[in-house]
Amino acid sequence: MPVNNNDIREVKSDLRSDFKSKRNSMPENVKLSMDSEIQSRFLSLRQYFKCSVIFTYVSKDIEVDTYAIIRAAWANGKKVAVPKCIQSNREMEFYFISSMDDLEEGAFGVMEPISERCEKVTDFSKGLCIVPGLSYDAEGYRLGYGKGYYDRFLAKFGGETVGLCYSNCIKWKLPHGKYDRPVDMIVTDRYIRKTAKR
Repeated sequence: MPVNNNDIREVKSDLRSDFKSKRNSMPENVKLSMDSEIQSRFLSLRQYFKCSVIFTYVSKDIEVDTYAIIRAAWANGKKVAVPKCIQSNREMEFYFISSMDDLEEGAFGVMEPISERCEKVTDFSKGLCIVPGLSYDAEGYRLGYGKGYYDRFLAKFGGETVGLCYSNCIKWKLPHGKYDRPVDMIVTDRYIRKTAKR
């Protein structure tokens, strides 16, 4: 349901507050159980098995935990690339990490790669990218954090994309603009949904 750009910011801001509140109020044992279900479903994906590179965010407390996925990818012989935010131009650079020791706290309190000790990614033509989002809808459109970093990155990413999300944070329709890009599939604690092709 495309929304006029003049209105979309306010609508998305209200939705962000709602979903942040919902996630912050989630009991720890419930979150751990849902994280485990999502991780298991993600690791069962055919797209995961066939890819050699995983592009992923390093999760914060209110996000679906990606630490277990990162460790599993290493154990499965895959390369793991994580983003570093460049605040001057709101772009992201990805770097391969081989240990959690390759991370340090960066922009917005997110763990980011230590660029001096990691290899910078230059090929974005393939791989599987885990895209962060507070909410997703049935078509794969997401509610992000409002900074625009991933929107810019996804515009040039050539691989497949997946959104990890709690089932209670899925909406049937989210407002989106003409430049928003849906993910190829959504993985929740209850199901895997393939979305419309881009």
